[in-house]
Amino acid sequence: MNFYDFQTKTSSGTPLSMDEYKGRVVLIVNTATECALTPQFEGLEKLHLDYGNTGLTVLGFPCNQFRNQEPLSNDEMAEACKVNHGVTFQLTEKVDVNGKNADPLFKFLKSKLGGILGSSIKWNFTKFLIDRNGEPVKRYAPTTKPEKIRVDIESLLRA
Repeated sequence: MNFYDFQTKTSSGTPLSMDEYKGRVVLIVNTATECALTPQFEGLEKLHLDYGNTGLTVLGFPCNQFRNQEPLSNDEMAEACKVNHGVTFQLTEKVDVNGKNADPLFKFLKSKLGGILGSSIKWNFTKFLIDRNGEPVKRYAPTTKPEKIRVDIESLLRA
């Protein structure tokens, strides 16, 4: 399998295929609205606005596996992200990123790019950068601020 073989659903339940992002650089982030790292939504939105027209897609995958920091329903979460953080990039329905019920896309990403804790995701706002060919190229810690990823995004957009 490759990145383009995976599917998910938007926060409103509409099917979403990763195949739609062929030829684009994709930044995948597991998010939460009640996390200390939630201010990163603004930085992610800035990346989306700054590079969306030149080939970047930011996808937020809400997850409630870390201290129940995403307790809202999918609709409430999407509204909170929009109203409180100005998010216009695509958010999906809530997913698990670890464990037996982990979303298949996250299983794939973790198998390609392990982290400090092996293949497990440590916390909300872990980020994965995918190149224009659908290859996962870099994984970032939850504490890595979106602005620190700019150089890598720009490099992949030029490639």
